[in-house]
Amino acid sequence: MKVLVTGGAGFIGSNFLYYMRKRRPDYKLVCLDALTYAGNLSTLDPLLKNNEIDFVKGSISDRDLVYKLFEEYKFDYVVNFAAESHVDRSITNPEIFLQTNIIGTQVLMDACRKYGIKRFHQVSTDEVYGDLPLDRPDLLFTEETPINTSSPYSASKASADLMVQAYNRTFKLPVTISRCSNNYGPYHFPEKLIPLIISRALNDQDLPVYGTGENVRDWLHVKDHCAAIDIILHEGKDGEVYNIGGNNEKTNLEIVKTILKQLGKPESLIKFVTDRAGHDLRYAIDPAKTIKEFNWQPTIMFDDGIKQTIQWYLDNKEWWKNIINGEYQTYYDEMYKER
Repeated sequence: MKVLVTGGAGFIGSNFLYYMRKRRPDYKLVCLDALTYAGNLSTLDPLLKNNEIDFVKGSISDRDLVYKLFEEYKFDYVVNFAAESHVDRSITNPEIFLQTNIIGTQVLMDACRKYGIKRFHQVSTDEVYGDLPLDRPDLLFTEETPINTSSPYSASKASADLMVQAYNRTFKLPVTISRCSNNYGPYHFPEKLIPLIISRALNDQDLPVYGTGENVRDWLHVKDHCAAIDIILHEGKDGEVYNIGGNNEKTNLEIVKTILKQLGKPESLIKFVTDRAGHDLRYAIDPAKTIKEFNWQPTIMFDDGIKQTIQWYLDNKEWWKNIINGEYQTYYDEMYKER
């Protein structure tokens, strides 16, 4: 089987490539990534040096490039992780989110229609559902929860989801969609909450926390997310949406304090800052459908997972320091300059 993994140099995409290499060693894996600010080719270094994947630099919205890849590889599956994904950046500059997340998804699906595939899988987010009130812990997002976006990022992801469903209905393109809660684990870009707090706390810097830090997120280890995507890709029902959640709701402030405790750093580093515009209050995924249909369950409990994640960042300081210094952006040229 030949699988195109878009956005594979990003956080979840790279973890998926490592997962698939071990889980399905006979598969041909091709990574397409534009290497924008969050794409880090050095993340894939072990796979590249051992020729375990093929890497192509480029955008999913580049139709000529995408079609060329489909002609060359004749993919069986496409898993679309490629997305602009940072909410704050979407508020500052929404246009790039529309280009990548909507138009790019359309280009991929056009290629799938033209050349034929077994399944196109769209990796989405629980943010398309909007948010839930803090005082109603009984409420959870299900696959039937209406879309109610809050940011240009979530609106672009919701638009892409609707396009995927439209291509399934209109063109009979075989598709599935997964919507996941917040991920954590290795190779997480340092501007995101958990790696940001780890890296800044290690340097005894102020830790910015929006508002009062009471916003709630449901956290899932990235390896459990990858396992769920693999199952959905191969066993999911055509046209269906599947929620993937960890049942680990934590306030942002709880996350920060947990990290500080593990690192032996004082809570005096916490600095509350002006809240994000349109900041969603609470995300909480109900993964009952995914659990029932595939017998999937999260295997990494948060208390263990966060310790493992913190240790990974302690053991891989060069990786995230190169990102903070901007050196990771030159890695592609260094890697391929003589090729």
